[in-house]
Amino acid sequence: MAVPEKLRLAIIGCGRIARKHAEAITTLPEAELTAVCDIVPERAQAFASQYKAQPYEKYEELLQRQDIDIVTIATPSGLHAEIGIAAAQAGKHMLVEKPMAMTLKSADALIAACRQARVKLGVIHQNRYNRSIQLLRGALEQGRFGKLTHGQATVRWNRDDEYYRQAPWRGTKSQDGGVLMNQSIHNIDLLQWMFGPVASVFGYTETHLRRIEMEDVGVAVLRFQSGALGIIEAASTIYPRNIEETLNVFGESGSVMIGGIAVNRIETWEFPDAAAEKQRLFDSQENDPPDVYGFGHRRLFLDMIQAVKEDRDPAIPGEEGRKAVEIILAVYRCQESKQPVGFPFTE
Repeated sequence: MAVPEKLRLAIIGCGRIARKHAEAITTLPEAELTAVCDIVPERAQAFASQYKAQPYEKYEELLQRQDIDIVTIATPSGLHAEIGIAAAQAGKHMLVEKPMAMTLKSADALIAACRQARVKLGVIHQNRYNRSIQLLRGALEQGRFGKLTHGQATVRWNRDDEYYRQAPWRGTKSQDGGVLMNQSIHNIDLLQWMFGPVASVFGYTETHLRRIEMEDVGVAVLRFQSGALGIIEAASTIYPRNIEETLNVFGESGSVMIGGIAVNRIETWEFPDAAAEKQRLFDSQENDPPDVYGFGHRRLFLDMIQAVKEDRDPAIPGEEGRKAVEIILAVYRCQESKQPVGFPFTE
């Protein structure tokens, strides 16, 4: 069947992140936002009116539409796999918000359902499309770091009790997770993307200040199969506001530190041959985005549309999105067992 020139998309879940999805879709000539869905009818109606789409209260009814090519799933995290499997069975390609699932079993079930239905599954880790991150990835692929020694992913943010009171599912084990699974997962994804497969992890989590079921602080140390080491630090307790999200990569012949509000600014760029390019990179950096979600959604959605048209996997398929979930669940296991956890991790 021929793929239409303009693909029709639908958003399931009209909460906090859905506006980023809608903004990305409505700025792409190749896309049309056709329908939106939320279990709160007033929210679905208001969202639909703003973006000139058809509102739905039940995602099952939305999935029955034959004219929708791609759905984006932006519901509470505990529903991602269930809705994604239903979308696959309805023949819809999909983009799923992070985390793609709350367990490895449900992540694997979603991946299998999409493969069986021959639909595309992409996971939304939009920070991979930050210009700073793309430049870092390019330097790695060119071998400019030499042997990698260690790296660090840090999220020092503030999410107060009022944030968690806005929705009863926030901070719960079944629907959201804590600061690692919710806020820090993007940076954990970047760390593993840069350093490759994990060999083992050891970590701790604590719930110090927030009145939630899961952690508001988490730290972990990783050993990658290459022998390089990694550090994860994540907190939603930082006073009085967000301070930073940073990704650092160090090797025998290179050091790169990326910071900013959404790992969007190169702060250190050191290589033996970097003198000529450093000033140019600093002068041409993107401005800080208006929020922690960064600039990457539009590029990610465009890749998904091209993947459907070209009949290929999206750049961040389900198997790739699963990796950060595995690391976080291993840290949770460490908290329970007080022992290091080897990979591959089994729940």
